[in-house]
Amino acid sequence: MKKVKITAIRKADYKDLQKLYENPIEHTCDVFEGQEWISVDGEKPDGMCDSAWDSMRWFVGELAAGRGNFYDGWMKNPDSALISCNDGFRPVSFLLEMIGE
Repeated sequence: MKKVKITAIRKADYKDLQKLYENPIEHTCDVFEGQEWISVDGEKPDGMCDSAWDSMRWFVGELAAGRGNFYDGWMKNPDSALISCNDGFRPVSFLLEMIGE
């Protein structure tokens, strides 16, 4: 199986939506732009947010198995995917890249 590099490349923070719809919370996302993880054998890397992992798990598994080219040419690099976590208030976009054995 291939290793997959996961890089947080953008983090948004929608304060207007938080004010309108979110209950106050003490702990929010710890991910920062530029943070990287390596998935080995398609497994969740240590320190990866559970919610983010749920959003990308299938894509990581496909890349780890050597498959890519999602949606017939969606990405310029067919061995990659750009996936966002499902937090509508502070979503993070992650670049997933197949990097080898």
